[in-house]
Amino acid sequence: MTKQIFIFIMPIYVILFLSGCTANLTEPEIDFEPPAYVEQMPAREDKKDFTSTGSIFGQGDNPLFSDHKAMHVNDIVTVIISENAQSSNSGSKQLSEDGSSTLGGGAFTSTGTNSALNSAIGKLNGLTNIGFTGSSGSSFKGQGTATKDASFTTTVSARIVKVLQNGNYFISGKREILIDDQKQIIQLAGVIRPYDIDQNNRISSAQISEAKILYKTEGDVDRATQQGWGTKIIQSVWPF
Repeated sequence: MTKQIFIFIMPIYVILFLSGCTANLTEPEIDFEPPAYVEQMPAREDKKDFTSTGSIFGQGDNPLFSDHKAMHVNDIVTVIISENAQSSNSGSKQLSEDGSSTLGGGAFTSTGTNSALNSAIGKLNGLTNIGFTGSSGSSFKGQGTATKDASFTTTVSARIVKVLQNGNYFISGKREILIDDQKQIIQLAGVIRPYDIDQNNRISSAQISEAKILYKTEGDVDRATQQGWGTKIIQSVWPF
């Protein structure tokens, strides 16, 4: 009965093992379906019976003196991402400790001339006059240095997701590029002020509050530079 259970369970373990070995080996793809908010927004209906009710400079889809900055939900704003990070730090620490102790036993003496007593005292001193000497020492020395110099520059278009009560905008944007089976993903989110948007409808990433910027790649190059899941499991539990 036990052998039959083992024969039944063994293929399941093999399938799970092989599925783990092939994890993340699929080729990166891009979904060209429109995002959910685009599907939820109703299509705009063209109105051909346009009637002018005022100046010719303030009518139509592109008024002459209108502000072309993003102002409403789902409007698009261009974000110029230019991030530089430089840091350098070093530290060293050295500790040392030495200790010693000596313990000696007492000795008995005789002031008389009794030979039997002197002999007994000598034997007693042989048992009690025992010394103990101990010493200990420890030392530690550590030193570390870290230097970082990184820069990241690109451009991403983001949309206004929400207009806050104080007039600020919460924006979110994502860009995916697939070239030769190598997928680059750039994603950002944060809060901006409408006053920081320039006349070309652009804003710098340095002016985004609570900014979250993600950049990663998917594909063979990324997999080649990552440790296997088996190695990660072993390293997570290996105590030495």
